[in-house]
Amino acid sequence: MADSDRVRELLQAEDAATRRLIATLSSDIKDLSAAREGDNSDDEHDPEGSTLAFERSQADTLLRQSEERLIAIAEAEQRLERGTFGICTHCGNPIPEVRLEIRPYAPTCVACAS
Repeated sequence: MADSDRVRELLQAEDAATRRLIATLSSDIKDLSAAREGDNSDDEHDPEGSTLAFERSQADTLLRQSEERLIAIAEAEQRLERGTFGICTHCGNPIPEVRLEIRPYAPTCVACAS
């Protein structure tokens, strides 16, 4: 991607969306923890659906992935500043613009990501 202003916009949008997701997930985890504290039932064997523990585990996983995405976004911003943005950090080949439009923080080309 040649236009660094466009790249910055994409990275800022990803950063903002990720921070909103983290806030939502953190709130959900807090709510699930509070629900579990006030409930003495055995939700591990409840035939009515997913357990609080399962839901919390899912939210924890999404939260961790979102935090990792924030790190990847910051690293992409550093590559942009260094002039290495859009170059695969593994093989040194260009990362296709289509990939960067979808995932502007991608550090690798499609072949290396596989």
